[in-house]
Amino acid sequence: MLPAGQVGPYQVQAAIAAVHDEAESIDATDWPQILGLYELLERLAPGPMVSLNRAVAVAMVAGPAAGLDLLRELESDRRLADHHRLHATRAHLLEMSGAVPDAVASYRAAARRTTSLPERRYLAGRAARLASQEENSAAM
Repeated sequence: MLPAGQVGPYQVQAAIAAVHDEAESIDATDWPQILGLYELLERLAPGPMVSLNRAVAVAMVAGPAAGLDLLRELESDRRLADHHRLHATRAHLLEMSGAVPDAVASYRAAARRTTSLPERRYLAGRAARLASQEENSAAM
């Protein structure tokens, strides 16, 4: 997927986008390849968002617990520690792991921290739907 010779961060980002684009669904995504590309990107252009995306790829390859472990490490990075995307990613991985009450709390935390109204609505809505599903399953 990457050209021969010197490879830079833009080529790696383009390769990541291409792998995502080739997949018919999230389940059909070549997550090991995505992970390898994020590991390369992290060496070429390290940064908190690259590390956050790598944590998602790790979760998709090795399970949500592995991704959550990486998120705990990222919490010490002051550039990311209180960022809404860290909380949203944690919420998604907690939801994947079945920890619904914790996922709801993280979605709500992410919604409070974003300055984007569409993101806030999405995150708050996700929290509300999960909380409702949790209440309905507890009532049964």
